[in-house]
Amino acid sequence: MSSNTESAKAATKEAILKWKNENPTTTEAWISRAQEVAKILSIDAAERDEKSESPFTEVALLKAAGLVNLLSPEKYGGKGQTWELAYKIILEVAKADSSIGHLLGIHYLWFWSAVFFGTPDQKDKWLKIFTQEKSFIGGAVNARNKDLVATPEGDEIVFNGKKFFSTGSVISDYLILEGSLPSGEHVFAYVPANSPGIKYLHDWNAIGQRLTESGGVVIDNVRIKKEDALGFTSSLDKVVNDVYSSFVLPTVQLVFTSVHIGVGVGALESAAEYTRENTRAWPYGGDNKEKAVDEWYIREGYGVLAAKTYAAQALHREAAKSVSEVLHADRKSITERRRGEIAVKVAATKIVGVETSLEVVTKIFELTGARSGLRKYAFDRFWRNIRLHSLHDPLPYKKREVGSFFLLDEIPTPSWYT
Repeated sequence: MSSNTESAKAATKEAILKWKNENPTTTEAWISRAQEVAKILSIDAAERDEKSESPFTEVALLKAAGLVNLLSPEKYGGKGQTWELAYKIILEVAKADSSIGHLLGIHYLWFWSAVFFGTPDQKDKWLKIFTQEKSFIGGAVNARNKDLVATPEGDEIVFNGKKFFSTGSVISDYLILEGSLPSGEHVFAYVPANSPGIKYLHDWNAIGQRLTESGGVVIDNVRIKKEDALGFTSSLDKVVNDVYSSFVLPTVQLVFTSVHIGVGVGALESAAEYTRENTRAWPYGGDNKEKAVDEWYIREGYGVLAAKTYAAQALHREAAKSVSEVLHADRKSITERRRGEIAVKVAATKIVGVETSLEVVTKIFELTGARSGLRKYAFDRFWRNIRLHSLHDPLPYKKREVGSFFLLDEIPTPSWYT
């Protein structure tokens, strides 16, 4: 076990003892809590990335910090905070470890799916369970895979099929399934992650986002009560199907964008620390400096990258506020037009966030120097993480959405990715 791993364990124990007597109540205090978590994650982030082990310890850290129940209703013992704050926290965690930031964001999304898709009774049932059990939620939902088959049998629905991606499932307490009924309607349902008939393939082996446990899952005769089919009656009449439900897509797109921007900011901050402590000035330029931080091209380079990350974060704050306002308002108040306008704002944020972070994770090597390429520093993980995760859905389609709105005042057509 490395010294960094030992240090991370010690820091985790110390923080958990401290947190027992500290319950954040303000936005600033919650951001500070997320930064504490990020600081612990950063201690051995490189080692954990290299080992690619299931992040049970890291999820336990999120639970101990109170972040898992951030959006939970206070009436059930939750923290009662907003999505605007949740997006900020995802970004803060992703700066240190984008896999864990990703998992936290996906957890928030699936937690809120009880609100997106459920009837009032279903929503209350599941939010109460998740809050009181401090549950972490993963999902076997991926639109590019063949749908799970959801077959009614008596008073149950039986799910069967396979998903290539199932982010967070292995380390989750509950799993959300999505399947297609004989009617063609899509149905979502929560099941315990250790339910009989769920087989995790443990085959996640990617260049980046290594700790997201996004491997495949086989669903074999997994049963739910019809009354637990989100948004349906026990006779399988769909009663929840509105604009608010479709707002799940802009919501998750901004979750991903929070991770993308977090990677860029984290990479830039890590590189700057390395430059201050390790980078050597170039002695053959004719304008020699004693310290690398006094090199004009290094100052200029960081200045340009910092300016671009500031812009990306400003867009992110604006988009997070807009999305959060809708999510916490009366679900009947959102119109197709408003949904489309926010979807465009999220798309614009994603464009700037991805392209900025891709530039940052490439450019930092020119500012840190050749020795920063040693494996022990693992700066390559930032590039691998953003390069992989930004491929979730093609960025050119986001550019087209923004362009169509700007040129023709056309809002995007809701889809599995918009």
